[in-house]
Amino acid sequence: MSKLPTDRSMYIARGVLSVLLALALVACDDHAGSPSTPPRFVSSDITGVRWGRDFHLIDHTGKPRSLADFRGKVVMLFFGYTHCPDQCPTTMAEIAGVRGKLGENGHRVQGLFVTVDPRRDTPQVLAQYVSAFDPSFLGLYGDENSTAAVASEFKFYYRAQKADAHGNYSVDHGSAIYVFDPTGHLRLLMSPGTSIDAMAADVGRLLKE
Repeated sequence: MSKLPTDRSMYIARGVLSVLLALALVACDDHAGSPSTPPRFVSSDITGVRWGRDFHLIDHTGKPRSLADFRGKVVMLFFGYTHCPDQCPTTMAEIAGVRGKLGENGHRVQGLFVTVDPRRDTPQVLAQYVSAFDPSFLGLYGDENSTAAVASEFKFYYRAQKADAHGNYSVDHGSAIYVFDPTGHLRLLMSPGTSIDAMAADVGRLLKE
C-alpha cells in the first residue's frame, strides 16, 4: 500500500511549484515577444517580475538595509541559515567564487545572506558566518514577522522543522540565488548546479548594461 505524502513533502512541493510557475509565466512572456531571440543569460531571466522588489532588514553590524544601499552593484542575495549543512555554505562559496572570477569588477558584486532562522542566527553568528566566505558579504536578519514578509515578497519557501530533544532543528528552504542589476531591479534567478563560470558570465553581462 502506498503511503500518503507527509506534510513536509507537501510544503516542499508547493514551494517548488510556486517558483516554477513564476518562471513559466516569465518564459511565456519572453517567447511571445521575441520567439527567435536566443537567451542572453545562462540563468533564468526573470526581468520584469512584479515581486522581489525590495527588502528592509538589519545587517550584522546593526545597520538598516534595503536595495537602495547597493545601487551601482550587482546584488546576489541568498536565503538560508547558518546551521545548514550543505546547500547554504556551498552557495555562499559559489558567490565568493563569482567575485573572484570577475577580477577588478569583483568589488561591484555584493553578496547578501538573509537568514530564515533569526532565533539562532544572531548578528554575532551572522558576522562570523558570512565573513568566512568573503569579508564584504553581509548577513541580514529581521524578527520572525519581518522574515516571513520578505520571504513572501520574494516567493521564497522555508519551514522550520520540529526541534529534537536537544533543541536542534533543521529548516527546509529554497536554494536559488536572486540577482539584481546595478539599478536595483531583480533580473536573474540562479539555480543550484549552475557553474561558477556561467554565474560569473551572467553577472558580468549585468555589470556591462
